[in-house]
Amino acid sequence: MALNTMQDENDDVEDEAAADSSVAIEKYAISSFGIDFDVEGLVRRLKKGDIYVPDFQRNFVWSHRESSQFVESLLLGLPVPGVFLAKDRHTQKLMIIDGQQRLKSLQFFYDGYFKPDTKKKHQQVFDLIQVQPQFAGKTYEGLEEDDQRRLDNSVIHATIIKQDSPDEEEDSSLYYVFGRLNSGGRRVTAQEIRTAIYGGELVELIEELNAHPTWRTLFGKESARLKDRELILRFLALYEDAETYERPMEEFLNRHARNYRHGPVKYLKKARATFVKMIETALNALGSGAFRPVRSINAAVFDSIAVGLARRLGSGSIKDIAKLKRAFRELSENEEYTKATSSSTSNEDSVGARLGLATAAFANVK
Repeated sequence: MALNTMQDENDDVEDEAAADSSVAIEKYAISSFGIDFDVEGLVRRLKKGDIYVPDFQRNFVWSHRESSQFVESLLLGLPVPGVFLAKDRHTQKLMIIDGQQRLKSLQFFYDGYFKPDTKKKHQQVFDLIQVQPQFAGKTYEGLEEDDQRRLDNSVIHATIIKQDSPDEEEDSSLYYVFGRLNSGGRRVTAQEIRTAIYGGELVELIEELNAHPTWRTLFGKESARLKDRELILRFLALYEDAETYERPMEEFLNRHARNYRHGPVKYLKKARATFVKMIETALNALGSGAFRPVRSINAAVFDSIAVGLARRLGSGSIKDIAKLKRAFRELSENEEYTKATSSSTSNEDSVGARLGLATAAFANVK
């Protein structure tokens, strides 16, 4: 399953490897069980954060009318769709996989404001609109006591999923569950799912590096779909573990995000220093077009130049900027390198070839 396209319409990045539809061969044992939550209990858990919306799902898109009519359905005793939740094995909190619009609508209604925004002085009161007359214009506090009680006690069925095996893979199956349950509407990207599933010190580091002024100059404006963050992860993964690379690139990055989710500290410290030194050298010596052979950033050019440059910098700073520029130009004109960065870029041979060529090109630059 490939969650990205070759080039997102909102991002200036070309990534041929994202079109690789191969799926790493893995069999999962996933158990699920159902729980009937009363609405009052669901809202209480949402407020406490015991049930939470992962980062990439934070766009609430329902209208005031849609949310009102969902609340009305419960007040009328009509059946409503269930929700899917996943239990975090570390915190025991429940992550919303499917059902954000419904659950957030309830939280908004109980809080009294529709899509509250603390930055705005005037909040939109959540009163029910385009519903039956007995409910029209009512807030939660304005409902008759019997109606409040009926809503509080209304039941929403939740399916909670849990990965049983492979046990050591830290809920890797959730990556695929997210992608398949969220296949409608706005397509969820691979990095958005990784950020939700593998949140921890590595994701925090990537956020920090993504805000670095030098990286922003090289990449451009922040990617709404997290492609800039995915490129940082791609660099860190290939720099650290290129010898273990197997296609598809997507699963290779998943594995690195899982394995280094919480460090160790030594790895995180090294990763930060290596990335910063690499981008500063790239901008200083190669300019803002360092990873852009034409107009867009080419992900394969980025990973090879970045890794090759970082490997050279591992033995000390580069003094001969003119020689580095020549090496970069000669590499860019190398026919084998061009092929490895333009077609079948997720193949093991292509990845190995371009990393090797870039490493060799920069190795003798003093």
